[in-house]
Amino acid sequence: MRQNSTDANADAALARMGYKSELPRNLSMLSILGLSFAIMAAPFGLSTTLYITLTDGQCVSIIWGWVLVTLISIGIAASLAEICAVYPTAGGVYYWSAMLSTKEWAPMMSFVDGWLTLVGNWTVTLSITFSGGQLILSAISLWNEDFVANAWQTILMFWAVIWFCAMVNIFFSRWLDIINKVCIFWTAASVVIILITLLSMADHRNDGAYVFGHYDASQSGWPTGWAFFVGLLQAAYTLTGYGMVAAMCEEVQNPHREVPKAIVLSVVAAGITGVVYLVPILFVLPDVKTLLNVASGQPIGLIFKTVTGSAGGGFGLLFLILGILMFAGIGALTAASRCTYAFARDGAIPGFRMWRKVNDRLDVPVYAILLSTVIDCLLGLIYFGSTAAFNSFTGVATICLSTSYGVPILINVIRGRQAVKESTFSLGRFGYAINIITICWIVLSVVLFCMPVSLPVDASSMNYASVVFAGFAAISITWYVGYARKHFTGPPVTGDDVADVIPGKAVDAENAYPDEAAMGEKK
Repeated sequence: MRQNSTDANADAALARMGYKSELPRNLSMLSILGLSFAIMAAPFGLSTTLYITLTDGQCVSIIWGWVLVTLISIGIAASLAEICAVYPTAGGVYYWSAMLSTKEWAPMMSFVDGWLTLVGNWTVTLSITFSGGQLILSAISLWNEDFVANAWQTILMFWAVIWFCAMVNIFFSRWLDIINKVCIFWTAASVVIILITLLSMADHRNDGAYVFGHYDASQSGWPTGWAFFVGLLQAAYTLTGYGMVAAMCEEVQNPHREVPKAIVLSVVAAGITGVVYLVPILFVLPDVKTLLNVASGQPIGLIFKTVTGSAGGGFGLLFLILGILMFAGIGALTAASRCTYAFARDGAIPGFRMWRKVNDRLDVPVYAILLSTVIDCLLGLIYFGSTAAFNSFTGVATICLSTSYGVPILINVIRGRQAVKESTFSLGRFGYAINIITICWIVLSVVLFCMPVSLPVDASSMNYASVVFAGFAAISITWYVGYARKHFTGPPVTGDDVADVIPGKAVDAENAYPDEAAMGEKK
């Protein structure tokens, strides 16, 4: 039973959009901000992908690539927030694509975007936990420089990390609000501690001209200018998770106001955090060739060890980053499971009747959490065939999430932005310009992030992002042709049905739910 009128109004508005509330609304805006901040995890994401920009341009690619992608990401986040304020449901971008489309195109658009979102959520979780496993093992090399983790050690550590995150999501879900809030303070404190430690203990410091102007793409094999764009994968991957928190709309009070604010503010916060984290690292950056030759492929630990002068000091700073890893893994799996649950609720995933169930005792979609975890565990096995598997995971995660964000934005522009005129988070007269710029960036990013970090490539160093993307596309097409084409109709209501629902307006909760017959099997 709901405890206050705010929850009742939110549930009633959700019902008008076709769904009955099944998840408790116990998350605050600060918690959602923390969740989004945790998924992006700027210090962790920038640390585990540092090898990309050290190869493709170094300082200019690291700092100015981050600033550029941050500004673009704020535009994308604002475009999504504007739509989220009108349709605050756990379905997120796939639901928005249906609502913004015409009745004829709604099923196809929501199905395509739903699978992009689903794969994007799964692979972001995969890339976070996989790189986390690599980073944990890299700590051993601080004491034993000859240590190189083999494939089985890497996979087992990755599995340990992701299953830990799964257990927290299943059995400690009531603590997620606190966990997400603690993440904000842990990350901020970690960045300040690392900044002070590096700048105070470094025996060698680079000058400002090096930090803000040094560019060297000789390690990449790409043409000098193009290497900068390939290097943008570091920033784009780190900043790509902000839209995932839309899946938490049904667990927040006043979601039409709080979630849009959290989406945008988290990108701003992550952007600032990234600059504060990167600048001191660049001021004390050791020899780049030495960093790129690190056996683990994770140079951040060596940077910390070199600057502090000891393995213990290096591990102390690395431990702060590993703490951020755990927040990121837990948060990403939370969002991925809610996305899985929401998509299954509309019958769009094979076996949807199981994945859409919410455990009455734990108040979480346990089977959706387990499905997300098992799929990521299986995808991690790609590492046995490719040492560049992590690069593939980051690429496909960025491609899928970016394109999933772009679909509703593009539909919104094509239809004259009529649906967002009453949005409580309106972009106003700048809406068209911001939407079009973000769409152009997303198209470019799809091309960029299918490319390998450096040339030449062989079977083990190739970027398999396009292969993973094509594999999931084949699964979704097969499911659509074999089942969904005749049975999947998208969300249970159309955009026209909810056009008169103004988010935040009081709704008659007793009469809000759609007719069960009209909803069919949807719960």
